[in-house]
Amino acid sequence: MTNPFPVIRLHPQDDVAIARAAIAQGTVLAEFDGLRVLTDIPPAHKLALSAISQGQALRRYGQIIGFATRDIAAGEHVHTHNLAIGEFARDYAYGQDCRALPAPDSALTFMGIRRADGRVATRNYIGVISTVNCSASVSKMVAQHFAAPGALAAYPNVDGVVPLTHSFGCCIDQHGEGIAQLRRTIVGHIRHANFAGVLVIGLGCESNQMGALLLTEDLQPGPLLRTLVMQELGGTQKTVAAAIAALEEMLPLANQVERQAVPVSHLSVALQCGGSDGYSGITANPALGLAVDLLVRHGGTAILSETPEIYGAEHLLTRRAVSREVGEKLIERIRWWEDYAVREKGSIDNNPTPGNKAGGLTTILEKSLGAVAKSGASPLTGVFRYAEAVDCPGLVFMDAPGYDPMGATGQVAGGANLIAFTTGRGSCFGGKPAPAIKLATNSAMFRRMEDDMDLNCGDIMDGSASLEQKGREIFALMLRVASGEQSKSEALGVGNEEFVPWMIGAQM
Repeated sequence: MTNPFPVIRLHPQDDVAIARAAIAQGTVLAEFDGLRVLTDIPPAHKLALSAISQGQALRRYGQIIGFATRDIAAGEHVHTHNLAIGEFARDYAYGQDCRALPAPDSALTFMGIRRADGRVATRNYIGVISTVNCSASVSKMVAQHFAAPGALAAYPNVDGVVPLTHSFGCCIDQHGEGIAQLRRTIVGHIRHANFAGVLVIGLGCESNQMGALLLTEDLQPGPLLRTLVMQELGGTQKTVAAAIAALEEMLPLANQVERQAVPVSHLSVALQCGGSDGYSGITANPALGLAVDLLVRHGGTAILSETPEIYGAEHLLTRRAVSREVGEKLIERIRWWEDYAVREKGSIDNNPTPGNKAGGLTTILEKSLGAVAKSGASPLTGVFRYAEAVDCPGLVFMDAPGYDPMGATGQVAGGANLIAFTTGRGSCFGGKPAPAIKLATNSAMFRRMEDDMDLNCGDIMDGSASLEQKGREIFALMLRVASGEQSKSEALGVGNEEFVPWMIGAQM
């Protein structure tokens, strides 16, 4: 049954309500004692439920989202013209709300690909990875060769050849944190279960030397891990030819797989949201959070990320930390980002994009509170640096910027074999080697961009579905895509350009 009310108040302590659809000036809200709307309110935007004084904290979700920059009348539009971020204390209450989730009634499986070392893949790709920007074009040429019609016809169990290229790898301290993080990211992908084999291509004179890359991460070349250096081979054309020959030797080996039923505990899901709007924290994100709880109950792993996009909501995670140590690791990352913003003469509140703001989000505090909903109610079991291997199950956090491809790159390097991506404005994201499912926060965008969206969560706001129903739908979709069902982005061929390592340190 559809909800007849034009606005929704998410928590009894909230000073604002959210417009379900556009509301015209002069509309009378019977459910709020005949409150008259003073200005036109766009969809997903906020209106004041009572008079608010300048400097007063405003709440949404029962949490502070900012402070009034001037007096606000009841019924007025609340947005960037009268609301801004401000300082306030958070009670981190480490572990206070940590509760183990109940065990599932029955064991579930999905159809995965079990590797020789016991790891489980959701896809079966061969990767071509560049050590530096200078070998990026060659890497793409090699992948394009195998993208031609019929090129992989003899290898039906191989999902494709994926080029992972980037713009870094040189003019950086050879012993610094930046190159260590880049190597960690590259090696996380070399070792990823979704790659049956990997070819690494270098130029030869870059800072990110092939030998150092392999040595520092204890990698040994073999039939399914090959390396080529362009300067040693004689340049572009000879390297392309050698690379094609190397992959032709790999393909028969990579094809020797079949899917089999494996426990859901082998599923590791990267949680992302991009192009967020005012509906994100009401529909898709909390529905994904319920799916995460189901995943964790079955022994799986969910990786929350994007540190600037939990800023102002981090206290909700520390309260669910399994130990004070885990909670303090999260706050250490928050403090790093605060110092980073000061050092770069910026503000963490610069994170909401023009699109986020057009969609109803005003401050990073408001955006973060909606983003954290993706984590459900699961205990926080670990906190990891960018691209570190995630070595514990359950809900974990990985430090990363709020730029979606960059965050997802770190999560996949950490072992995620599936990406769940919520979007309100309509992000056309795809992932390789980990497939991405996209979850629309509102029905209007879903209908407009149905070719890109895998599931509509807007029917929660429409009143025709519950959060619980949608959470179960998302979990079922996760299992189907992990079992080989194509996501919308895969069908479109999107995902080759989303490898974006987070590069830190001075470029010289």
